[in-house]
Amino acid sequence: MTSQQQVHPERQKRVDTALKFFTVAATITGIFLVILVIRMVLEYIVGMEMPDWATLIAQAHGLAYMVYLLSILNLAPKARWSVGQWFTTALAGVIPFFSFWMEIKRRDQVKEMFQI
Repeated sequence: MTSQQQVHPERQKRVDTALKFFTVAATITGIFLVILVIRMVLEYIVGMEMPDWATLIAQAHGLAYMVYLLSILNLAPKARWSVGQWFTTALAGVIPFFSFWMEIKRRDQVKEMFQI
């Protein structure tokens, strides 16, 4: 019989805070990416004329992606992710719908590992 190793409450708190930031950043990045893909399909495939403000969608996704990367840089060392986990999690912010799946996967892993 092996018992699960206890995680120090302070560490749990630090990881939980970083995880919440990551969750919000991943969700916002994913939403902007879906909106960007819809905009690009409408413009380049359907041929719809886009208003001037539509260019802001790509900029908003770019900004959200940078915040998403910061959230990964904040969470990954605390969660002791491997380089592969860092890379695939970062890549998830540029593949439509992948960020939603990856956020759920990483959140569940971190919650289980740190008993949050």
